[in-house]
Amino acid sequence: MTEKLWEIEPSGPLRGDVTVRGAKNAVSKHMVAAMLGAEPSTVRNAPDVGEVGITAGMLEHVGMEVERTGGEITVVPRPVADPSVGKAFTGLNRIPILMLGPLLHLAGEAFVPLVGGDPIGRRPVDFHVAALRAFGAEVTIAEDGIHARASRLVGTRVELPYPSVGATETVLLAAVRAEGKTVIRNAATEPEIIELALFLQRMGARISFAPDRRIVVEGVERLGGAETRLAGDRIEAFSYLVAGLVTGGEVRVHGCPQDRLVTAITTLTGMGARFEITDDWIMASAPDGLRPAAVQTDTHPGFATDWQTPLMVLFTQADGMSVLHETVYENRLAYVPALQSMGAEIEVYDTCLGGPACRYHDTPALHSAVVRGVSKLRGGDVTMPDIRAGFSAVLAAAVAEGPSTLRGVHHIERGYHRPVEQFRALGLALKDGRDASRRP
Repeated sequence: MTEKLWEIEPSGPLRGDVTVRGAKNAVSKHMVAAMLGAEPSTVRNAPDVGEVGITAGMLEHVGMEVERTGGEITVVPRPVADPSVGKAFTGLNRIPILMLGPLLHLAGEAFVPLVGGDPIGRRPVDFHVAALRAFGAEVTIAEDGIHARASRLVGTRVELPYPSVGATETVLLAAVRAEGKTVIRNAATEPEIIELALFLQRMGARISFAPDRRIVVEGVERLGGAETRLAGDRIEAFSYLVAGLVTGGEVRVHGCPQDRLVTAITTLTGMGARFEITDDWIMASAPDGLRPAAVQTDTHPGFATDWQTPLMVLFTQADGMSVLHETVYENRLAYVPALQSMGAEIEVYDTCLGGPACRYHDTPALHSAVVRGVSKLRGGDVTMPDIRAGFSAVLAAAVAEGPSTLRGVHHIERGYHRPVEQFRALGLALKDGRDASRRP
């Protein structure tokens, strides 16, 4: 079987308009939430990404109906035919574990295969399992996955050791139909969490947000259907803004509200970027060049970990020494060797640089980087290890001297809406594997 790849020829500054759809990290969670309704639910402005197909397959496997038309997804709840998410879905993404709560409500038992997703660091299931046990579920972790049983989930108090997005979602999906009140302490507050909570509220859930990362949920007996339109993906929006900056061009991004990019805009402004912002679009340029910066990733409202991969490429084109301190995932810098092979001057360290000590300060995790710019990047043959690193490889190839071949492109297609079309619209000379196979 021929490997799918992209061939990229640097073609100067990237300029033009990009419209971003809803986030990969939001659409799949809404689809799972829709399982809990008594009537169909519809999600609009959904991205055309591989994650949607994978999640739809899981829902259909347990008995739900999923209808997809363009950017619209409708989930029609049906009686659970099989409370076991098939082992065929092992390791594809993180969605199965989020289905435990809904399946327990609907069928009283559940099995989900082991979680997967990008190899960016440990994504322990401990937080999820401990939370479900607190609701009264019997949970067993086996080599092939997680088994759970519960005749009734009962509201509880859950204090998360870390404001994990996935664990917060697990608790929300379990709490909305649990008996009584649930209080989540140290909850994640990312925009995608708020968006999911609002969707559940439209379905009839009783959710309130309290100070100090607390979410309070009053369980209800029944949820209905709901309709919503997803807001634009903040990760994708930032990535395309950087695509313009790193190549000396300017990209105008439509569809992502400014309030989702506050920290990102301030960070890029500190590096010399100039912004034009309206209610409809955001555009960035750097006519006077780029300055270095020291950036630490963090949970919302801090600088998002998914923003740091394109930022690392931008650092290579800033005049001076930049520092990146990753505090969310310990293996997030696994993509750096690929950039180094293209000429990026990056050194990684196991110490905490560019910010206060984080939870990885006494571990061997290489989670800080020092970047010397301006680096003259050269084209290379690079394998994309994950979704966000894949985008950074495209950016590096776009600014490099000479052509590049990028492999593992299924990763970027799993998480970004029609990236080939988007990059070509900005002027990037990109041929995918099908084009390459037709060349004489």
